Amino acid sequence: MSVVGVLALQGDVREHLVALAEADVLARPIRRPEELAEVDGVVLPGGESTTISRLLDTFDLLEPLRGRIKDGMPAYGSCAGMILLADQVLDGRADQHQLGGLDIVVRRNAFGRQVDSFEAELDFTDVGSVHAVFIRAPWVENVGEGVEVLARVPDSAEAGEAAGRIVAVRQGHVLATSFHPELTGDGRVHRLFVDMVRSAG
Repeated sequence: MSVVGVLALQGDVREHLVALAEADVLARPIRRPEELAEVDGVVLPGGESTTISRLLDTFDLLEPLRGRIKDGMPAYGSCAGMILLADQVLDGRADQHQLGGLDIVVRRNAFGRQVDSFEAELDFTDVGSVHAVFIRAPWVENVGEGVEVLARVPDSAEAGEAAGRIVAVRQGHVLATSFHPELTGDGRVHRLFVDMVRSAG
């Protein structure tokens, strides 16, 4: 059985572990390099991207995680996880570490402050209609040639400036969403990632 780790430094760790277990993999929290070495894929949860990047350094996980993603380990990032996987971040901090893996430019906190959280129904490639919850979320400003756009915010009056923005992408073995599928009880995005992990194995 595939083993998928959830970076357990901050964010919705428990919710991701539950969603992964329901997708029939062994789901484990990761806080140390030796735990990272035992997994077939990794989920980077939401939280605060600059804090998580500092904690990766503190827990000696930054370089091992960066190396494993570069070597082809499947990775999925939601919200702050998307920011960490992006090659370039707008409105980020100068001391923020990037893991890389996605040839995208993301805008941090693009949806605004916590009070500006947003929900929308998305048409998600290979998944279907998804109810998405955005909490101080990023959006993708630009994608590179090898990046597949999986979902955009629909063009509606409620969406405002977010209308048409890219909020889910995939590049090879790396998947990312601006939103939090772990909060809605809909396990299809996690199952999509689990399929990527199994395919890589």
